[in-house]
Amino acid sequence: MSRPDFEELQVYKLAEKLANEIWKIVMTWEYIAKNTIGKQIIRAADSIGANIAEGRGRYNYQDNKRFIKIARGSMYETIHWMRLAYARNLFTVEQVNILKPIIDELSPKLNAYLNSIRGGNR
Repeated sequence: MSRPDFEELQVYKLAEKLANEIWKIVMTWEYIAKNTIGKQIIRAADSIGANIAEGRGRYNYQDNKRFIKIARGSMYETIHWMRLAYARNLFTVEQVNILKPIIDELSPKLNAYLNSIRGGNR
């Protein structure tokens, strides 16, 4: 079995980077923060890359587009949780300065990837 090609997509690599950065930050939080916002933001961030991968594996452009739209929704959910975490002093300015450029790059790349998916087998 060959390696899945989603791993080579720049949009997937950014989603994975965002999820891993969020994981590292959340693992430093106190229990109550981890158990509430932490679980939610990790699930949302992990879902971005997972949906890119799942859509890519469908070999059907309609399904792929549907999963990329779900990934975009997960990205917006991640942003929501990031805003709450910052408002509740769970993110430092330095951490936001790491995460914001990833989000700023991921968002247009996700939309561009969605727009690039055409009918046919790929």
